[in-house]
Amino acid sequence: MKILITGVAGFIGSHLAEYYLRAGNEVYGVDNFDDFYPLAVKLKNIEPLKANSNFHFFEIDITEYSQFSKLEDRSFDLIVHLAAKAGVRPSIEAPQKYLRTNVTGTLNILEYMRATKCNKLVFASSSSVYGNCKTIPFAESTLTDEPISPYAFSKKSCELLNYNYHHLYNLDILNLRFFTVYGPRQRPDLAIHKFMKKIMNGEPIEMYGDGLSARDYTFIDDTINGIVKAGTYVLNNNGVYDTINLGNSSPVQLSNLISAIEKVTNKKAEVVVKGMQEGDVDITYADISKAKEVIGYDPQTKLEAGLKKFYDWYVMNNAVTA
Repeated sequence: MKILITGVAGFIGSHLAEYYLRAGNEVYGVDNFDDFYPLAVKLKNIEPLKANSNFHFFEIDITEYSQFSKLEDRSFDLIVHLAAKAGVRPSIEAPQKYLRTNVTGTLNILEYMRATKCNKLVFASSSSVYGNCKTIPFAESTLTDEPISPYAFSKKSCELLNYNYHHLYNLDILNLRFFTVYGPRQRPDLAIHKFMKKIMNGEPIEMYGDGLSARDYTFIDDTINGIVKAGTYVLNNNGVYDTINLGNSSPVQLSNLISAIEKVTNKKAEVVVKGMQEGDVDITYADISKAKEVIGYDPQTKLEAGLKKFYDWYVMNNAVTA
């Protein structure tokens, strides 16, 4: 197959490209090297990909439709749209940037699909669309009209935009709501990566709130498996528009996460307690029964095992001795 992955130099994108290349597919990767985190990290992510002759990289800013001409109007079998401006808290400081990248960028992807007659899309949405939902676990049928950050609003907007193009132009689309993905190559701004780095270096970590907030941490291998299954479903079915949770269905309280990282690093954390931050939700908790039924999604990685894999990667890639 010929597959286009946007955001290919990112954490999830680079893992997904590896998977599809191993399976013998031709992968076209797009990224604009957004400066949200260091360029060196992204370049390192795609370095192994470039050694594969079936990988083709294009530096494209998806907010500029004219740049899609670099792809020469190829018609892809499948597009996996992962590119986005990430981060809940930073979106409060720069909402216009988030709406431009996430909403306008997605609109341009949909317009490109319409122009090139590609009609199969898997879209990366987010658990943040649920806001502070009081009904747990979060089911896809839950009303998601109360986002509490511009990032969440942008992802919900993209889901609606996707439906519009499905309705008007018969595009087959699955929206995947990711739940706190972690693992090797995780973004350096996210809690597990940030906490492990500081604990390993003997630096204090900041815990926002009383430690009772919880996240449904999902290991990267399980997320990649879910994306691939979603892609297969979209490719094999017509008239598709749906939204599916990709979580672990096992939320972990923040204080317990810190304890688990202490255990895997064999180091004690120095914790500085701070107030909850704007945009942060109390809990994320995925109901994955629909994902199991529709695409056969079945996450396998427990937190302790996933943290150990992340720790091993961190030590190898940061010249840290345990």
